[in-house]
Amino acid sequence: MRKVIQTATLFVFLAVSAVMGYVAYLNFEIPDRFYVSSPENFSMTQYEQIEVADAGSSDQEAGTNFSISREADLRLLGVIPVKSAYLNQVGETYVVPCGTPFGLKMLTDGVVIVGLNPVETFTGTAYPADAAGLEQGDIILSVDGEKVASNKELTMLVRESGGEPMDFQVKRDGKELQCTVTPVKSVSDEEYRCGIWVRDSSAGIGTMTFYDPATGIFGGLGHAVCDVDTGEPMPLSSGEVVPAYISGVKKGEKGAPGELQGSFLSSVPSGMLYLNNETGVYGALSSSPSQNEAIPLCYRQDVEEGPAQVLVTVDGQGPQLYDIVIEEVNLGDNTPTKNMILHVTDPELLEATGGIVQGMSGSPVIQNGKLAGAVTHVFVNDPTRGYGIFAENMLDNCQKTQNIVENDRE
Repeated sequence: MRKVIQTATLFVFLAVSAVMGYVAYLNFEIPDRFYVSSPENFSMTQYEQIEVADAGSSDQEAGTNFSISREADLRLLGVIPVKSAYLNQVGETYVVPCGTPFGLKMLTDGVVIVGLNPVETFTGTAYPADAAGLEQGDIILSVDGEKVASNKELTMLVRESGGEPMDFQVKRDGKELQCTVTPVKSVSDEEYRCGIWVRDSSAGIGTMTFYDPATGIFGGLGHAVCDVDTGEPMPLSSGEVVPAYISGVKKGEKGAPGELQGSFLSSVPSGMLYLNNETGVYGALSSSPSQNEAIPLCYRQDVEEGPAQVLVTVDGQGPQLYDIVIEEVNLGDNTPTKNMILHVTDPELLEATGGIVQGMSGSPVIQNGKLAGAVTHVFVNDPTRGYGIFAENMLDNCQKTQNIVENDRE
């Protein structure tokens, strides 16, 4: 009898441990907030066993993207508490899915240090920038109180320093700090230098994800435009959107990602860029870049594993829909640009590109007639697969962009 009790106790212990472990996993995996059209009908496609035990009736103001927010008690099978989450109620959002190529020209906010190098002087080799504590990736905002917006401006200030110490105001990892740099005279041209390479602009071609006909705001890429040397997002001061077209494709292979090849159609801007951050680039257009009808935006809890389509431009024929499969959905906020694993299954797209290629980032992912997200990355060792971002992760930035545009107009 004692052995039976011991066995039963062990079984109960293991079962409780397993449940507690699963609850801990759900607590980590499930976000702290959701967008919903109706809190009363909230459910998660990915975790159907999670039920809302109570959506608090005390509504509170929760920001500009939604009218009210309710705190909900999420429970496993409606019984075991998992966590509390805010259900942010919004009206259904409609956007135009694009899949169209666009050119972007960016001027940086400050200048980005992309490299440090020695300076040969009359007394030997000097490392003025390194000695001052400057690092690759630092953004130089001002020198001796004067705002720096270009490589040319920085060069002029250093040349005119006469070798006197200069106060550099820089931004590093989101924080501002000061470094004192003492320029030295170069033996090659007898000009004062501080031993840094900087970048003040960037240009390229990407894919537009969606356009909001109600505001004129668009979102694209699904990830930041980053400096090629530092890997950090380019700090945007101003930027333009110009028409572009795709002229060819370099097919992707295992270990060698392919790319869409294209160029600008015109230097006349069709819109302006206002935001470049982790989830993409955002701006305003003078008119819709697509003739497609607006469709509802799909919130993260409604994205499901299974068939979907991607809207891609791979030639001069414009955007076309191709079949894919959403193989995995990650609800967590820890990887905002890698929410889905996508698998290209369409024979036509596989024949044309080999799968996902560079330049396809931002291509809309459509599921059940709704915009679920966009392509962001390709798996280097399997170009038929890659990551995607939830459309709702890009939605917040449209509101931020609209606020910037409205402030500029005032």
